Amino acid sequence: MSGLVGRIRKKSLLSRVMSAEDTIRFFRDGMDLGWSGFTPVGYPKVVPMALADYVEKNNLQGKMRFNLFIGASIGAEVEDRWASLQMTDKRWPYQTGKVVQTQVNNGTVRMGDKHLSLYAQDLAYGFYTKHRGGGFDLGIIEASGIAEDGSIILCGSVGVAPEVIQNSDHLIIEINTAIPSFEGLHDIVMNEKPPFKRPYLVTRVDDRVGSLTVPCDSDKIVAIVESRVGDKGRPLSPPDEVSEQIAANILDFFQFEVKTGRLPKNLLPLQSGVGNIANAVVGGLVKGPFSNVNVWTEVLQDTMLDFFDSGKLAYASSTSLSLSEPGFKRLYDDWEKYTRRVVLRPIQYSNHPEAIRRLGVIAMNTPVEFDIYGHANSTLVNGSRMINGIGGSGDFLRNAYLSIMHTPSTRPSKTDPTGITCVVPLSPHVDHTEHDLDILVTEQGLADLRGLCPRERAREIIGKCVHPDYRPIMAEYLERSERECFAKGVGHEPHMLFKAFKMQQSLAENGTMKISDWN
Repeated sequence: MSGLVGRIRKKSLLSRVMSAEDTIRFFRDGMDLGWSGFTPVGYPKVVPMALADYVEKNNLQGKMRFNLFIGASIGAEVEDRWASLQMTDKRWPYQTGKVVQTQVNNGTVRMGDKHLSLYAQDLAYGFYTKHRGGGFDLGIIEASGIAEDGSIILCGSVGVAPEVIQNSDHLIIEINTAIPSFEGLHDIVMNEKPPFKRPYLVTRVDDRVGSLTVPCDSDKIVAIVESRVGDKGRPLSPPDEVSEQIAANILDFFQFEVKTGRLPKNLLPLQSGVGNIANAVVGGLVKGPFSNVNVWTEVLQDTMLDFFDSGKLAYASSTSLSLSEPGFKRLYDDWEKYTRRVVLRPIQYSNHPEAIRRLGVIAMNTPVEFDIYGHANSTLVNGSRMINGIGGSGDFLRNAYLSIMHTPSTRPSKTDPTGITCVVPLSPHVDHTEHDLDILVTEQGLADLRGLCPRERAREIIGKCVHPDYRPIMAEYLERSERECFAKGVGHEPHMLFKAFKMQQSLAENGTMKISDWN
């Protein structure tokens, strides 16, 4: 308790300290709940789990259901526990967990999906809870502490916590005393409404334009609960040969762009998505020739610590420290070394088009698949099965100086030794259009699409990115599409519309995407 008292500097709030079990009385079926958290970092843990225990113990499965509005994913141990007890009714805007993903796809959970910067903005506008006039019944925030003025000191992520704090009727604050105070790491800018929104005056990655804490009306705080549960983090496998080859293709491209004068010697600020390929790209930069590099992104993974250790990473801006559990230990053990060169911002700020364009960010993200004209799918397998959500990739790809998407040319399949092709004739779902993407990369090669018409783009993608086992099939599709569409005078972006998904049909019926012909 002594550690908790030291974290609450507004002493009048000490009377609101209680156990997680004592907060159960604040919850009612059907509530709109806003949570902190972005990736498995900075999310509330002890209060949600205490409520889950209560539901399970009292056989209330399906009788206490809530609408959850969180920055992105949270720890699967909380996400899936709530889903398994049928406590999640609606979920915005991104989820990770086997149980919740199953429920999203079988209709048990109603999920919405949107670009994260716009999601944060629309939360503040009250769009998602317009049935109740906007805002949330209750916000649950994990914090490092509470300042003298009642403002909230967040933890290892920001996400939409400022919007939740600003727009909740009541607040429960979990103060995590098992981790260091993150005070001083944040640059908080609150969401404003049109028509007189002020610009983000950021011209350097290390600029700060906001406050260190989130303003909060302390009268809204109904409970303060101590947490001693660490973030579960995001474990990552070591980069495999395919990921390392993709990274090598990207680094070779960067070196070429520097030689031509289109990039400076220290590149431009980098954004890198989540996952093993993104980690491999950053790992390649650790060993690569570029120094004094800056990062403007939404998540920092473990290899960013390696990047700092190499002396080649100057500064990093993010909305979340999405580290693994060993990564967090490494951060805490050498706190000052890393945190003096890191700033954490709200997602509506870190992912804002204004800052991304002004800084000239180089965006790198992984899709499910892309097609021969450069449309990419990040969310829905076969156009209908949700994986996680679009996240922030669209915020960056549409507004970046260079928009890069990287994926293996094939993914493993139980029925075909080559696997499933990740380059298809026509993407069954489009999250990022041909207008947004500049560079597509697989382990086979890199396709630079800048300045090319659609048919030129298709030949570049087929020649550079498609696996050799699928290249003849894709080339035949393009040639036949051109022939048939030109004859009809409709050949700007040729497709055989009623045959475009024949490879997916063959996979469903025959276990392979390798077809003998397009008849």
